[in-house]
Amino acid sequence: MAKGEGSEQYSNASLLAKGESSDGIKLPVKNERRKRLTVSNKICYAIGGAPYQITGCALGFFLQLYLLDVAQLEPFYASIILFVGRAWDAVTDPTVGFLVSRTPWTRFGRMMPWIVLSTPLAVLSYFLIWYVPPFEDGKVIWYLFFYCLFQALQTCFHVPYSALTMFISSEQKERDSATAYRMTVEVLGTLIGTAVQGQIVGMVSAPCVPGPDLLAELNNGSHSLNQTDHTISLQHTRVAYMIASAVICSIYILCAVVLFFGVKEQKDAGRLRSEPRSFFHGIKLVMGHGPYVKLVMVFLFTSLAFMLLEGNFALFCSYTLGFRNDFQNILLVIMLSATLTIPFWQWFLTRFGKKTAVYVGTLSVVPFLILVVCVKSNLIVTYVVSFSAGVGVAAAFLLPWSMLPDVVDDFQVQNPDSVGHEALFYSFYVFFTKFASGVSLGVSTLSLDFAGYISRGCSQPSNVDLTLKVLVSAGPIVFIMIGLGVLYSYPIDEERRTLNRKKLQDQRDSEADSETDSAELANII
Repeated sequence: MAKGEGSEQYSNASLLAKGESSDGIKLPVKNERRKRLTVSNKICYAIGGAPYQITGCALGFFLQLYLLDVAQLEPFYASIILFVGRAWDAVTDPTVGFLVSRTPWTRFGRMMPWIVLSTPLAVLSYFLIWYVPPFEDGKVIWYLFFYCLFQALQTCFHVPYSALTMFISSEQKERDSATAYRMTVEVLGTLIGTAVQGQIVGMVSAPCVPGPDLLAELNNGSHSLNQTDHTISLQHTRVAYMIASAVICSIYILCAVVLFFGVKEQKDAGRLRSEPRSFFHGIKLVMGHGPYVKLVMVFLFTSLAFMLLEGNFALFCSYTLGFRNDFQNILLVIMLSATLTIPFWQWFLTRFGKKTAVYVGTLSVVPFLILVVCVKSNLIVTYVVSFSAGVGVAAAFLLPWSMLPDVVDDFQVQNPDSVGHEALFYSFYVFFTKFASGVSLGVSTLSLDFAGYISRGCSQPSNVDLTLKVLVSAGPIVFIMIGLGVLYSYPIDEERRTLNRKKLQDQRDSEADSETDSAELANII
């Protein structure tokens, strides 16, 4: 439709319609400036989003379990690692966003150098997160250092990649389409992360220690425990985690290579006519934009809900439901369902609007959050509930990133002279969601510690079961309701999106006219 509008405007200007001046000088036609993305471009762009989701999924689902049961850290220290790592990750986002916005244009673009240079170090630090060092003293420092380092390097990859949405095309429909491709691949990335990490680790039986009652019997001599078998089993589990991390690192590098060679930044798409202003001025402008603040608040609470679910679901399946040897398959079912339903949500948001899609998609997961803790432990029922819950997870993946470009467009319409802030919009969104993730993981692990969680326990006290039910059901439901309440006042509907698209196209057409006139004048002179 944007192309049609442009064609009508050209027909009103005879010189541009002919593509040449009265002196026979060939002039650029505005339609030629609007570079369309090919399917190949969109797929390569989408593949670049997979590393963030693959590593994020592996860390989100398995790191807490790994620190507690494999690295054998106390819950208190595990909570410190999880909270500080995510909080540090959150702090680095606006910093990297500002640095990206100040990066000069290179022959590879503004975003690509960040992505390429951060990849090797990010891969190395990710691998070392899943390595158990051969010493006890300083083990906490080891995991904290490499977890924080990886999060910082991952930020150097993901913030430029997220902002790249605004630089691959100036057309709203093209960006929406590329975002749909991206979300499909990213959800597929979570499926890959869950499959690689879960299935490789699941091939070895994670060792557990008996509960207090059985330990008493062991002390009385009525049972025997083979410590050698336990040590071998634990060592096998550690090796499995390292193999899984090596596979994920290889996929990370491959995706970065595909992104680099398959996507080209369009300098004019980002409207980079001038350098952005100071960091604090940029923050003031971005955080002073009402629709953006409301959108961030919506997805701050809904993301917190899904992060609570993600961070504790493996423990919930292992201990509360009693599916210690099946939890990786249950996670796989959730991600598979989410992957398959992404195209449905893309159709739904184009048919009924993005706001409606958020309400329907997010609320769809609530009945299953209730059902999973109310129904008596049954593996078949759990698989059915997990597949259904994946439908809501797909909406949670797609919709935030689909709506962020609308907010950036709205900002550009209202602030036509303020350019170069795209990275700040994306980095602050990621900042709030990651900070919420750090809080949720830290609070979750501390709550389990207070409830009496037994590291590597074959069973857990009843207080731990109750805490896990709250963390995967009641807590997420409360946060979802708060987020949807804020969404009610979010002002960008489909009518406003259409109006913004028209205004931005008029601005670009005006800029094209100005550049054409300047070129014609220079040629005449």
